[in-house]
Amino acid sequence: MNPTVSIIIPVYNAQQYLRRCVESILGQEYTDFELLLIDDGSRDGSAAICDEYGAKDARVRVIHKENEGVSAARNMAIDNARGTWLQFVDSDDWITPDATKLLVRIAEEEECDLVISDFYRVAGERVSQKGDIEEDGVLTREQFAAHMMENPADFYYGVLWNKLYRRELVQAHRLRMNTAISWCEDFMFNLEYIRYAERFCSLRAPVYYYVKRKGSLVSQGNSIAKTIQMKLTVFEYYHSFYKEVLDEEEYEKKRLQVYRFLVDAAGDGTVGIPFLPGTKRLGDERSGVSAEAIAGEGLLSEIYRERKLLERYLEVAALKNDLTVQEAALLLCLSHSGEIVNRRELADFAGLPRRTLTMLLQRLAMRGLIKQEDLTAQKQEEKNGKEEKGKKYRITFLPAADPVLEELSLVERDFDDARFGGFDEEELIQYTRLSEKMKRNMQRILYPGRNA
Repeated sequence: MNPTVSIIIPVYNAQQYLRRCVESILGQEYTDFELLLIDDGSRDGSAAICDEYGAKDARVRVIHKENEGVSAARNMAIDNARGTWLQFVDSDDWITPDATKLLVRIAEEEECDLVISDFYRVAGERVSQKGDIEEDGVLTREQFAAHMMENPADFYYGVLWNKLYRRELVQAHRLRMNTAISWCEDFMFNLEYIRYAERFCSLRAPVYYYVKRKGSLVSQGNSIAKTIQMKLTVFEYYHSFYKEVLDEEEYEKKRLQVYRFLVDAAGDGTVGIPFLPGTKRLGDERSGVSAEAIAGEGLLSEIYRERKLLERYLEVAALKNDLTVQEAALLLCLSHSGEIVNRRELADFAGLPRRTLTMLLQRLAMRGLIKQEDLTAQKQEEKNGKEEKGKKYRITFLPAADPVLEELSLVERDFDDARFGGFDEEELIQYTRLSEKMKRNMQRILYPGRNA
């Protein structure tokens, strides 16, 4: 049976970083994939590393070939791929544990031909997030091309590794990398692919770590004349793409924007990434875990594991919706707490100080996600800074919260899928029965007056 995803890594003299890259793929939450390691005539220990992984994991397929360059290696991988989807990773980069799962989920749920995601740019020990499209839902070819025109020389659109491609389209139109050029060959592939794709979606969560190590075109051995010729070739591709996608009148309106690509890409090197704000220390961009606590025994370690697992999935939902993890967690609590709440009880349920709860509710209201109404007929006096016990609020979700609530339902599903992975039906029934019994035991102690 063919895998759902073919993950492609071209490998050339990458022994220093290859293990990190491969381990990030073999550790994916999504497991229905094949990994194609294309050794492009490496002269270091990369070939042996590839064979090592091929011997110990049946999902890994290794192909050794003479050195012809990254485009030829990718083309060979495409020729040998069996998956419904194609995902590309460079050997000196790595991906987040949920990368393939999130890409495939959007592709299948929205029936997309191309999914494009945010990514992390790594420079030494610093990391920053990069994205562009902020729209939810499906984009047409024209809408996607309009976004691309705004930032014509942007890595986000030009590279292969932050995207998921439908292999059927690639094969039907015999799309391959142009081996005659070594600059923007992936961008040219993307332009050709977009001509035939119809439905596009963006994943507004960074799932790829891009490490900038390559030198300039001239330092790679290309003459100035060859470099100029390659850039002109790419521009002609870009130019003809927009003449085809846009009608004549619209093209005339946008022509200057089309020509911006030639200006933006005129510098040496490739389409680039500008300095990005919000730079963090590498490792701080996602919530971390304590290895000792994760491996620990006992009640506190069990509570810690569940909290960190839920936090991992909440973090993705927060990133996709420009929220903090605390804000996403509070929205999840509100979705389970009922419309009418007492703030003291809500703070206790959410595990937050009252002051923090008030601040988060105000933020969510300012974002237009919730509406708060004080149900008290007259403002009750506060004593010692504490609200009287009976003060109630109605908190309702506004339409803008609908996509966030959909994401939070996926958070709960992913959380359960992770916890119950490998359970058979009988084990799930037994777990449910025992959990219900434990719940009644705790209710009897914590709330004796409640009918169990």
